Amino acid sequence: MRLRRKRRIIRCLRRSKDLVSVRNNTAAIKPNDVLLVSTVRNEKIRLPYFLRYYRDLGIDHFLFIDNDSDDGTLDFLGSHPDVSVWYSNKSYKRATYGVDWTNYLLRTYAHGHWTLTIDPDEFLVYPFCDSRPIQALTDWLDNIGVRSFSSMLVDVYPKGRIDETPYREGQNPLEIANWFDSGNYTISKNHAYGNLWIQGGPRCRMFFSDNPKKAPALNKIPLVRWDRRYAYVSSTHALLPRGLNQVYDETGGEKASGVLLHTKLIDTFSAKAEEELARNQHYAASSEYKAYAQKLREQPVFWSKWSEKYINWRQLEILGLMSKGNWA
Repeated sequence: MRLRRKRRIIRCLRRSKDLVSVRNNTAAIKPNDVLLVSTVRNEKIRLPYFLRYYRDLGIDHFLFIDNDSDDGTLDFLGSHPDVSVWYSNKSYKRATYGVDWTNYLLRTYAHGHWTLTIDPDEFLVYPFCDSRPIQALTDWLDNIGVRSFSSMLVDVYPKGRIDETPYREGQNPLEIANWFDSGNYTISKNHAYGNLWIQGGPRCRMFFSDNPKKAPALNKIPLVRWDRRYAYVSSTHALLPRGLNQVYDETGGEKASGVLLHTKLIDTFSAKAEEELARNQHYAASSEYKAYAQKLREQPVFWSKWSEKYINWRQLEILGLMSKGNWA
């Protein structure tokens, strides 16, 4: 595993030549700032609310990689003093689906910082997030000696067809997509990295019902007190050193965890799926997007009689999708 981690670090250093600094405000980062890293492409419609949500949560500085957007994303990101942005028109696939770029920014700018690595359609919900900023969570994690914090990806969707209500730029997507599957999940252990492997939810039952093992992974470790020796190996599903993946308790207790509300399933999803299918820049020859594009042409309804409407983090804890552990 040590050799594998070193290879990941070497890869990120090599692929750093893909990145061109567009606006670098990292000199303003203070020692205790909490950072956010994200790779985006044609996400301008989502970014105003995304920035507002995470600023309100307590993120101090954002580091974005723009992968050849043509919708004004780059200009928009470059206009904010708490944002640093890099541009690349190189292959997302050759950069290990963006992981090499992310690892480079983390290694260069996030050493010693709690850092959230996240997609622009993901919204972190953690225990007491309605009353405590993210710094309260990271301070508590520091006090108990924990370096990484897991969050299960929970897909949210509208009650009707996803094309019925258009998403407006700057809108909270949870106003449209606020239903989720409260069950229908499987959990196993990945013995190679020691992380949990979670699958299920609406994308599994709608797109991969004939082969659920091909469904997307829902386990993520997005929040880490970063060290330049660390490296993600598969999106944020797993990282090295291996001990950072021990975000669960095998002795009968529960470690604190969160949820990433995944707002992909709104009216913008169909066009996005077709675009990514044409680009063919995703894992396994974009097989996931092939399944999406084919089914989305039929405009499916994800809602079912077992769907539950999202209320707050306490509801997610009661359902067992997240835990406050011993954080009181």
